[in-house]
Amino acid sequence: MDYNNILSKIEQNKPLDFGNIFGESIELFKKTWGQGVLLLLFSFILIIPAVLLLYVPFVGGFVAGAYDPETSSEVSPVIMFLFVLMFLPVMMIIQTISLGLMAGFYKVVKSKDSDIESENNGLLFFFKKEYLGKLFKLSFFSIVITILAALLCFFPLLYVSVPLAFIPLIFAFNSELTAKEILRLSFKLGNSKWLLSFGLILVAGILAEMVGMLLCGIGILFTMSFVYLPAYFIYKKVVGFDDESEISQIGTSQF
Repeated sequence: MDYNNILSKIEQNKPLDFGNIFGESIELFKKTWGQGVLLLLFSFILIIPAVLLLYVPFVGGFVAGAYDPETSSEVSPVIMFLFVLMFLPVMMIIQTISLGLMAGFYKVVKSKDSDIESENNGLLFFFKKEYLGKLFKLSFFSIVITILAALLCFFPLLYVSVPLAFIPLIFAFNSELTAKEILRLSFKLGNSKWLLSFGLILVAGILAEMVGMLLCGIGILFTMSFVYLPAYFIYKKVVGFDDESEISQIGTSQF
């Protein structure tokens, strides 16, 4: 599906029903909760080393101060400088991993939703050479937008959180588009369905946390992926998928 086609579908601003999307998300969660657990486990395994790397300067400074307390005051500015220097590269690594895993997760979700298994699915599907450059660019744009929104205070950050949530969806099913096109479509879709998306994500998050806490806290590992499903259905109902349009065409063809 090309950029103009997706843009046209978004601009039609098709009305969506909150209750229907929420109900469909619950039904799909029953099929995908296992993949949601794997998503969180992969995230922890791949991201924790990057987070630890960010704190290497603090560990080094602590060790240096323990051996020579007199130099601890001199080490502190160096530690802060190294932390700031490493912050953006480490965040880029974390964001790239998160975005790649989320895109892979949505590919799996679609296969479960359509009951059609495919070899071109998997959480690590987009960690291939041909996708890494685009993942890196999208991660950079996401971080810059988030930082700028945070500097403008709470409400701009709250606003951009919805369009940014659609980036892995647009990328997962339209990876042939450029990074800028994916970003523009994400904001276009997020803006057109902002209130609905925010409401669904908020309610889904509250429900996932409540149910997870009822399961002794650790249950959040099993319920947290529910938060990602409403955005999938918004994309599905607004934009749709190429294979579904082809199937519909076959079903309505004249003989």
